[in-house]
Amino acid sequence: MDNNLFKVKHNSWLSILFGSFAIKNSEISNELYEFSTIAFRHLRWISRELKALHVEYNYDRLELNIEHNTTHEFLKSIISTISSASLYYNKSSLFERIKTDEHYMLSRLNSMLISCKDEKITAFNRGMKYENRELNPKQTSSLVKFLFEESYKEYELILVYAYMQNHTDSIQENDIFQDLIDESQYHLKSFGTMMSKLGILSLPRELHEKTYKIDDVSKFIVDGIKEEEAAKEMCKALSAEVNDKDLSKFFDFINYQESYHIDLMKKLLSDVTH
Repeated sequence: MDNNLFKVKHNSWLSILFGSFAIKNSEISNELYEFSTIAFRHLRWISRELKALHVEYNYDRLELNIEHNTTHEFLKSIISTISSASLYYNKSSLFERIKTDEHYMLSRLNSMLISCKDEKITAFNRGMKYENRELNPKQTSSLVKFLFEESYKEYELILVYAYMQNHTDSIQENDIFQDLIDESQYHLKSFGTMMSKLGILSLPRELHEKTYKIDDVSKFIVDGIKEEEAAKEMCKALSAEVNDKDLSKFFDFINYQESYHIDLMKKLLSDVTH
């Protein structure tokens, strides 16, 4: 087992996840999102095995194209990405579990290809129109900027917290990291879906190793609290600017969630400094 497998599985998770954002058919989208949570679990299990074997892993990715024109094209791409991982599996209970998961996923994906309508995907068309809402250019620009910044932030936090979770022996820290991962996954799903509707869906940029291989954990948490406070202010400003009842409620909702994230991170800070 080596870091190449981790890269392939990283790509597999992203392919399934962003397929769930891009594809309009809600039944397919929902099932893909559930599969993405399983794929992320695989990634975490493999990271634990690599750490136990004292094998360094990172969050580098292989080349991955998600800009597909139709539902069938995207499903075929996901099938190819999942299938490529099996070349790296050895004989163990972990990989037997992963193989049976993927066997079912591939079965479902092939069934979707047969049964679903091959709809055009508009997630990458740069349409800049959010549903039936009448946002002016300034409001649209602010929304787009927010979504790009925050979708990257949530992707980054998911991976950073997963890495830190894999490198702590503290039960409390582990639990807090899991809460933060779960919250960031929800936020990434929300922002990714909004980006898809606007026609601006894109993969977040890759993480540099210095982002997650952290020497000064206390400083990382303090900086993270400041980042969450900045995100709260962005949410409040965007809520006021878009002047749309439903969108404003959503950004207020995210703002309140960020407040609890700050509390969780303060608990982390207390734990690592005592």
